[in-house]
Amino acid sequence: MSTISSTGFSGETFEEFLAARQEPDWLLKARRTAWQIFQDLPLPSRADEEWMRTDIRLFRLENFGLDRTGLPHFDSLSHVPNQGLLSHGVSLGGQHITTNNHLYFSSLNPKWDARGVVFGSLDSLVHDPKYEGIIKRYLFHAVNFRADKFTALHAACWSGAILVIVPKGVVVNEPLHMVTEIVGGGVDFGHALIILEDGAEATILAENVSDAHPGLHCGAIELIVGPGAKLRYVNLQNWGTGVWHFAHQKAIVEAGGQLQWTIGALGARLAKVNQHVALAGSDAHAQVNGVMFTEGKQHLSYHTLQHHQAPYCKSDLLYKGALQDQSRLVWRGMIKVDHGAQKTDGYQRNDNLMLSDHARADSIPGLEIQADDVRCTHGSTTGRVDDEMIFYAQCRGLTRKEATRMVVAGFFQQVFDRITIDSVREALGEAIGRRIREYA
Repeated sequence: MSTISSTGFSGETFEEFLAARQEPDWLLKARRTAWQIFQDLPLPSRADEEWMRTDIRLFRLENFGLDRTGLPHFDSLSHVPNQGLLSHGVSLGGQHITTNNHLYFSSLNPKWDARGVVFGSLDSLVHDPKYEGIIKRYLFHAVNFRADKFTALHAACWSGAILVIVPKGVVVNEPLHMVTEIVGGGVDFGHALIILEDGAEATILAENVSDAHPGLHCGAIELIVGPGAKLRYVNLQNWGTGVWHFAHQKAIVEAGGQLQWTIGALGARLAKVNQHVALAGSDAHAQVNGVMFTEGKQHLSYHTLQHHQAPYCKSDLLYKGALQDQSRLVWRGMIKVDHGAQKTDGYQRNDNLMLSDHARADSIPGLEIQADDVRCTHGSTTGRVDDEMIFYAQCRGLTRKEATRMVVAGFFQQVFDRITIDSVREALGEAIGRRIREYA
């Protein structure tokens, strides 16, 4: 495999990257268009409304680059060092693991392969004429690669991507598991393109992990939920605290489709994520759940959009965050209702629990409504741990740390109750519990 410089992004290394991939002309053209947009756009700054609460002046894009150093592809999990947390105790229908943009391991239960399910490397499948049409139709159909410099860079340089297609009427009753790993100061430009056709059903568990080195993730997720389809998508962002995390994520839910999207945001040095849901067909439903926990000097910024484009749709968003040390959380949520989206039922709520006097939470809910027959509400709360609760728990023999862990677990319980997968609830609870320090 060719090796391309891992330092910086230049026209020369980009052309070497394209030459090594030998992709169809339509894709090469799309990549070059995105590359030009990337070169033309400045890095976001606090002068931009969307970035005014997120300072990336310490970020140095030139410290990263298109690293094409080859990694082995294994056919056995015994060689895979980090298999994540969400799959423990779960019978999986398939597993897909990448490290620094390279496919490390991939498998799919033969019974799902026989039903026509596709679960594999988008980098490879784009060369297969059987899938070229559907990839060409849906790749960057949801995510707008012109949104900012990071999305343009991702569209130009995506690799280590995954394609999931669940055919019409197929119900995959075993979770499909994806792990994206960054090691040794590497980069990840992973892209997840997940398509459920009419009446299909699937559960997908995705998680991000890394070592203690700095790293860069510049990624995208596209979820296409067809008419009458049902998707449960869980994403655990568990990067190390040296990773810069930039991502645009969007779901399109067609008529009668149902989406449950759960995120756990625990890692990264700085994260700036746009998570959008478009309810594009009548009677589409979306439930969005978020669990966020920050420590040290972490800065996590999540912008959510519930976009009601059709009538009789329902969206329900619940984000909960807990902060300790000098960390910061920014949540900015919007419910947007188009003119023709009558009978909309939209709700969003964000609650934050402060575990330190030095942490900060910014919670900014919003409504943009153009229809006149809707029910849309939002709410936001921020508060400290109740010292009386800690005191009474200690009176029953718990240490202060154990008492704090109990209070935090209770704070997140409302979100945990929405999660129907035992392994996900347990993994999130354990991951948060390990991070809680003595509360004073």
